[in-house]
Amino acid sequence: MQHNLLERSLKVIREEGVVSFVGKVARKIIHYLTLFFIPYAIYKLRKEIAKISKVEELVDLAFNFKINGLNIAPVQVKEEILELLKILEKIKPKIILEIGTANGGTLFLFSRIADKNATIISIDLPGGKFGGGYPKWKIPLYKSFAKGNQKIYLIREDSHEEETLRLVKNILGNKKVDFLFIDGDHTYEGVKKDFEMYSQLVRKGGIIAFHDIVEGSTENVGGVPIFWKEIKKHYKHLEIIKDWNQGGCGIGLIFYKILF
Repeated sequence: MQHNLLERSLKVIREEGVVSFVGKVARKIIHYLTLFFIPYAIYKLRKEIAKISKVEELVDLAFNFKINGLNIAPVQVKEEILELLKILEKIKPKIILEIGTANGGTLFLFSRIADKNATIISIDLPGGKFGGGYPKWKIPLYKSFAKGNQKIYLIREDSHEEETLRLVKNILGNKKVDFLFIDGDHTYEGVKKDFEMYSQLVRKGGIIAFHDIVEGSTENVGGVPIFWKEIKKHYKHLEIIKDWNQGGCGIGLIFYKILF
């Protein structure tokens, strides 16, 4: 059997070239992941979810769940995301918009504390500089995070494009966002543009959160701390930070249109 497989592989390389061969192998791997591995991962994750009764346990699951190298660990400080979730748990947001899906960890956590009928939209740029760009085969996993009658929409586009904004507006209809989480393009211009484009969709009193408000290396936090210092002056706000000397991370919340 192995000999036949080797012969077929060599035949493809001779007749179609190495690039074609690699492409076919990649498609086979993706087919396997979609058909077998992801459904198994979903099954295992749901089994673990069924054991959870507290938000602290939920956060532990997100950070610790791993199966054959696949994980959904949030790129967050555990204590910070836990405090944010406790705030969100009280308001049970019905409309959530996330910019920056990355590893899917925050998407998972937000879906768990949102209203059972919530609409959750997550935007991510394939190949994004700041940790974005999950492969297509992860889409079924991320969609499986929905509980009850929740609907999860995954938009794999540049959040700064007008077409992306139009897609979001079409999903929302006449509804307003309860919680907007901005964790995409970390350049000063990028985070500012995300705020300017998508804050218009947030209801009065809704929460807008920025990740990486603590100063650190430019590679990790970009211009987010600078923009945060500017924007927080104009709104009622809250800073969730484990340690100001931790060099990055930190979550800043503004309560939209509630001005100082």
